[in-house]
Amino acid sequence: MNSEDDSLRTEYSEDLIKSGVHGKYAKRFREGTNIVLIESDLHKLFPDSDAVNRALREYAAKIQLTI
Repeated sequence: MNSEDDSLRTEYSEDLIKSGVHGKYAKRFREGTNIVLIESDLHKLFPDSDAVNRALREYAAKIQLTI
């Protein structure tokens, strides 16, 4: 790669690039999501969100939780 390939295009202002804020919307994104990671062995039993939701509802019914 030569130095000519390693420069900004003329339509991108260097000031615009430098003014960006890393992770500006990260907190807002995390607050609006409800992602839960499960272990790989459980993923074999619960391959999608429907399977997880069904199992959790059955569990809640067994311990008599109201949702």
